[in-house]
Amino acid sequence: MNRLTQLFTTTLAGAALCAASLSATAAETSEQPRQLRVYNWADYMLPSVPKEFQEKSGIQLTWDVFDTNEALEAKLLTGNSGYDLVVPSNTFLDTQIKAGVFQKLDKSKLPNWQHLDPGLLQLMTANDPGNQYAVPYMYGTVLIGFNPAKVKAALGDDAPVDSWDLIFKEENISRLKQCGVAMLDAPGDILPIALHYLGLDPNSKKAEDYEQAKELMLKIRPYIAYFHSAKYMTDIANGDICVAIGYSGSFYQFANRAKEAGNGVVVDWRLPKEGAPLWYDSFAIPASASNVDEAHAFLDNLLEPKVVAPISDFLGYPNPNRDAMPLVGSEIRDNPHLTPTAEAQKALYVLQPLPLKAERIRTRAWTAIKSGT
Repeated sequence: MNRLTQLFTTTLAGAALCAASLSATAAETSEQPRQLRVYNWADYMLPSVPKEFQEKSGIQLTWDVFDTNEALEAKLLTGNSGYDLVVPSNTFLDTQIKAGVFQKLDKSKLPNWQHLDPGLLQLMTANDPGNQYAVPYMYGTVLIGFNPAKVKAALGDDAPVDSWDLIFKEENISRLKQCGVAMLDAPGDILPIALHYLGLDPNSKKAEDYEQAKELMLKIRPYIAYFHSAKYMTDIANGDICVAIGYSGSFYQFANRAKEAGNGVVVDWRLPKEGAPLWYDSFAIPASASNVDEAHAFLDNLLEPKVVAPISDFLGYPNPNRDAMPLVGSEIRDNPHLTPTAEAQKALYVLQPLPLKAERIRTRAWTAIKSGT
C-alpha cells in the first residue's frame, strides 16, 4: 500500500494532510523547469561544459548548431530566432547590433566580466562599441602558415617567414611557386591585409585604395596556386603546398594532424611583424530571447577561468580571459603566434563590415585578382 492510499484510509485529519500534500505536489508540477536555448557553431564547445552547467544550475539546455554566419543571420533577422544565446563572428556581430537584433548585456549579472583582457576588449569595441552587447569567446588571427623545410629549400635560412614580405615581394613568392602557395578565398580577409601592407586603412572605403591593393595582388597572382578557405589545411599537412595565408587555429590543428599521420611533414606559422587581422566570436543575447536570466547565468559561468581554459585546449584557440590563459596548455598559451603578446596586439586590427558601395568595389577587385586580369 502506498503513502497516498494510507492517508486516504485513516482519519479525517489524515485526509486533510493528504489533500495538502497533493496540493503541494501539483504546485511543484505546474512550475516549468528553467530553460536555455543556445545556437552555436558546430564542434565549437567542449561537450562537458554545457553538461556540467546544466547539472550545477538545474537549467535545461537545448543546444543547436549552425555552420555559417549566414545561417545564423537568417534566423536572427526574422525577429524571433527562438534562441536565448547565439555566437556570431565579429563582422556579423557589428551589422547585427546596428540592425537591433541583440539586447544589451546586464553586467551586474556578470561578475566574472572582470577576468576579460582590457586590451583585447578595447580592440573589440571596433565591432561592439562600449562592449555592450557581446561576451567574447574565442579569437584568432589570419597569418602565414608554412613548411619550414620547403621554404628553407626555396629561400634559404633567411626566409622572411615573420613578414608579409614573404608573400607580397615578388622575388620571394616567385621562388615559392615550385612548392605551392595558397590563400583564403576571402576578399574580406586578404584585401585588408594587402591594404595594411601598403600603409592604407584595412577597412578602407576608397576605390583608389582597392585599385592599389589589386595592383599589388596581380603582381603576385601568377605564383599563387589557388584560393580556397578549407583545402589549404589538408594540403599543408600533407606537404602538397609550402605556404598559405589562413586562420591561426587551423595551422595549429593541422600541424597536429601531420604529427599524428607520421608523414614527416612539419607545419609552422608566424604572426607577421607588420600586424594582421584579429577575428573573434562572441556570445550575444537576441532581442527576442525568452530566458534572459538563464542566458546571463550561462555567460557568467563561461567567464570563469577554470571553465573557459579547457575549451581553449580543446579547440586550439586562445580566449580573451586574462585569468584563464595561464591555465591553458603551454603550446597555445606560450606561442606568441597563436596568443599574441601585449606588444603584438598593438599591430593587430579588427575588420568591420563595409557599406554596400565599398563592398561592391572590393568584390570587383577580388574577381579581377582571381581571374588574373
